[in-house]
Amino acid sequence: MDRDRSAALTGNGRAFEGTPPRQAEAGSAGARIPLWAMLAALSAVAAMSQAFRTVATLLAGELKLEFGASTQEIGLFAGAFHLSFALAQIPIGVALDLFGPRRTVCAAFLLACLGALGSALAPNLPVLIASQVLIGVGCAPAFLGAIVFVTNRYPASQFARLSGLVLSFSGIGMLMTGTPLALVVETWSWRAGFLALAGISILVLAANVLLVRDEAPAPGRSRPSLLDAFAKVGPLLAERHSLGILLLGGVSYAAFLTLRGLWAVPMLMERHGFSLVASGHVMLATSVAALLGPPAFGLLKPGNRGRRTWIIASAALCIAAFAVLAGQISSLVDIAAVILLGFMTGYFILQYADVRAAYAEEVAGRAFAIFNTAIFLGVAVMQWLTGLAGSVAAARNADPFLPVFAVIVVLLAAGIASFVLLPWPRGKGWER
Repeated sequence: MDRDRSAALTGNGRAFEGTPPRQAEAGSAGARIPLWAMLAALSAVAAMSQAFRTVATLLAGELKLEFGASTQEIGLFAGAFHLSFALAQIPIGVALDLFGPRRTVCAAFLLACLGALGSALAPNLPVLIASQVLIGVGCAPAFLGAIVFVTNRYPASQFARLSGLVLSFSGIGMLMTGTPLALVVETWSWRAGFLALAGISILVLAANVLLVRDEAPAPGRSRPSLLDAFAKVGPLLAERHSLGILLLGGVSYAAFLTLRGLWAVPMLMERHGFSLVASGHVMLATSVAALLGPPAFGLLKPGNRGRRTWIIASAALCIAAFAVLAGQISSLVDIAAVILLGFMTGYFILQYADVRAAYAEEVAGRAFAIFNTAIFLGVAVMQWLTGLAGSVAAARNADPFLPVFAVIVVLLAAGIASFVLLPWPRGKGWER
């Protein structure tokens, strides 16, 4: 690719010097809705996505009792959301670029509301799984919609800070599916839990319909056809700097989610003899740390090259933390490492800012969607590989956690090496 083409894909500097926030379209009465109110409504969708993503573990026991579901069927129920969520990313990214966050998020999230109601009324497990597919598709633009909104409406210098706040706010959804929803399920039933989520989702959808406004197209800019929009996905993947971005993206979030979702609690219980409640306290502290990390990293303004230095250093620190977990030093050290890894989730926001800086604004939705697809495919691969490593070790009566964390260390190291050694973005704008 020649230098002019590269500069065009990185926005030729326009996306990085920052432009004044663009005003929302006037409402019918001529009143303007503040940008912060629109962003808050979109962030609420991201929070509901986190709630739907983490509700499965809370309902597994109830579903086994009512439907006689096997462990494998419960896994299918839990995986239906993530699979449909991942497969919808690129179409949703195209829609965000063509139609804007309001229309895309509202149209999709209506499916999530219907899926939540369908789940509450499901007469059998197949209907419940189909409803989860609807919820996954409906939540697909949750975080993407908010960060595309930030990309379009705010200066580039504010992207990391605001997207960090969005990511932190979305963590409320994980807290929602803790004690509050557990009380609902325990008092009434798992169906009441889905009805509660459906009711909140309908309110969130109404807020987005009433508050969010899509930006009017710039004068002289015509909207590309749907076919043309999809045709640009391939060239984005073929960009010289895309592979390094995607390879690190595919292992960074996956490392934490594999720890948090699969191995942290078994490690604490089997290695250190913790009770389930005591392990839950550690997970609560880790979740709080994960809420604090994104806004903390979002305050950094290191420039494009400096941001990459922070990403590399942060990923290296995560490797060190997983190496400590593999070393089985003590319970206090393991707890500290797990909580530290929760806080370090904040550096993921720098990776989104890196994607923001590497591609032109008009393809931002598709670029973020490709990155998100890599993230969730990476989660699936890492969870499978660590599960395989742990099973082999357990079959040989060896400590299963050492090979599990060793696999994560190796994958993270490979991701960092790819990010460092493969071509970086270039162009006058990106160098700033």
